[in-house]
Amino acid sequence: MSAASPTAAREEEEGEPLPTVPVAPVAPAASPAGATPDASARARALLVPVADQRAAAPAPDVAPVLPGVPAAARPRVQAPSAEPADEAGPPCPWCEVGNRPDRHFCRRCGMSLAERPSAPEARHPWWRRIRNVGNRPHPWAGERPRLRRGIGRGFTWIAYGLALTLVIYGAFNVNTAWSAVHDHFAKRAQVTPVSAEASRSFDGHPPKALFDKINNSWWGPGVSQSADGEWIEARFNEPTRLLDILITSGISTKASDLSEAALPHRMDAIITTADGKQTTRRITLDQVSGPQQRKFRAQNVVSVRFVFRSAFNVGADKQVSIAEIEFFTRATTSGT
Repeated sequence: MSAASPTAAREEEEGEPLPTVPVAPVAPAASPAGATPDASARARALLVPVADQRAAAPAPDVAPVLPGVPAAARPRVQAPSAEPADEAGPPCPWCEVGNRPDRHFCRRCGMSLAERPSAPEARHPWWRRIRNVGNRPHPWAGERPRLRRGIGRGFTWIAYGLALTLVIYGAFNVNTAWSAVHDHFAKRAQVTPVSAEASRSFDGHPPKALFDKINNSWWGPGVSQSADGEWIEARFNEPTRLLDILITSGISTKASDLSEAALPHRMDAIITTADGKQTTRRITLDQVSGPQQRKFRAQNVVSVRFVFRSAFNVGADKQVSIAEIEFFTRATTSGT
């Protein structure tokens, strides 16, 4: 009878079966030197595997994750620090912060407490800027004016030249300009010639009829058609300054009398001054009734001769006629 195994013998003694422990197959090991194969097999059968009694490691509370991109640190905002309480004294002329009397430089801006900022210079008038054009401070970079080249610079010099010419002309003709302004605003006074003379006259209508201040008396040369070249001359007792003239064409101021005679159209006024010089001016009249005013700026006038050049409403039975010629000068009590 074969011998019972140790496990079966223990079950018989205790009277109750023991739990069966599974046995893992064990690979046959190499036989030691001098051992028989049967003894090795019996030794391997006696080996009992023992379960691992070490406790399993607890699972971590937070599962591991892969490393990510680190977040940038938020900048810290620093509030301005309060001024020290002991820094009381005269204020800085630059930043107006109090400093101790023993300090030479400001504790905030670092500027000298002995100096004061210069006030901005007031803008000079244009005439001083022109005079001090060479003494101007040079502008900073970025504030320099752009250089003007090309045709624009040429126009600038032309404008300067014209302005200089006007100034020089005004300096030499200031009296003439002042007289022209005075004549424009001065009151007018009528002046009458002392004598009159004509190239020829129609019977009963002498040259003095033009200056008698009666507008229904007239003068005519007694020549039909335009009477080109005929003249009438007024003479003054002393040199006179003339401003305006009034010429009444025809034989009267009535519109119904316009067709009764030829009317002067263009005349040459030959002005003779006290020094003997003569100046010719062209006077153009309209075909209307009544006086026609024309500017007649002349000074030191001693005589004026009117020479006919053309006429309106000419005919073989009509002659050029003028009812009145009036001269005006500057009034003695002139005003504006």
